[in-house]
Amino acid sequence: MNIILITTLVIAVIGVCVGAGLVFTGKKFAVEVDEREVAVREKLPGNNCGACGFAGCDALAAAIAKGEAPVNACPVGGAPVAQEIGDIMGTSAGAMERKVAFVACKGTCNVTKNQGNYVGIKDCRTAVLSGMNITECTYGCLGFGSCAEVCPEQAITIQNGVAVVNRNRCVSCGLCAKTCPRGLISLVPESRIIRVQCSNKDKGPVVRKMCTAGCIGCGLCVKQCEFEAIEFDGSLARINPDKCTLCGKCAEKCPAKVIMTTPN
Repeated sequence: MNIILITTLVIAVIGVCVGAGLVFTGKKFAVEVDEREVAVREKLPGNNCGACGFAGCDALAAAIAKGEAPVNACPVGGAPVAQEIGDIMGTSAGAMERKVAFVACKGTCNVTKNQGNYVGIKDCRTAVLSGMNITECTYGCLGFGSCAEVCPEQAITIQNGVAVVNRNRCVSCGLCAKTCPRGLISLVPESRIIRVQCSNKDKGPVVRKMCTAGCIGCGLCVKQCEFEAIEFDGSLARINPDKCTLCGKCAEKCPAKVIMTTPN
């Protein structure tokens, strides 16, 4: 009986000592967490997409709390989340317009031709690294859907050989833009989505032979623009969104109908 009591007391004493040690250690090495960091993290969407430039939502919350990142740094959360975080940090979120992904290519199977049958991994990055050209246009969408695979909201589908964005589903995380090996995807303001939907910089006659939906550099769009909002990158027309007034005259005059003014 005495042995049982002694054993019980010894175990109890050890338990108390261990508990006291854990409490002491916890207080000694405790890491103070900024309450604002916790509050900011609760407002972030939790996609951990890295579109903000940080490793994830935890890292962004810590940076915002330290003043190392702006309160509107999360493109996925957009203006509503930026406003809530701004309230927490006691600062203005500023104007922030929602952005959507834009694919600068209209080279569907109907307007361009394949150079041959591609045999290999159905991945855009792999195809580019292999040096293979799937279609006659070496600038256009490869159509294997690497961008669609990384999209967390399934906002991208491959339609007739070209990536197409569902603007209503897009959360502007930018993962598709980072994935596209030809740099065809960019994030643009939703209200100013007037862009040249082509990336081919070859001369007009060359473009016309390989893709009937490509920019041929005819210059008619430039002549229509009263605000000097259109310039040329080689033979490819580029629209300056800061100068563009969204009048749409360039799109109306474009013979290839490659200037986009409506959702793709």
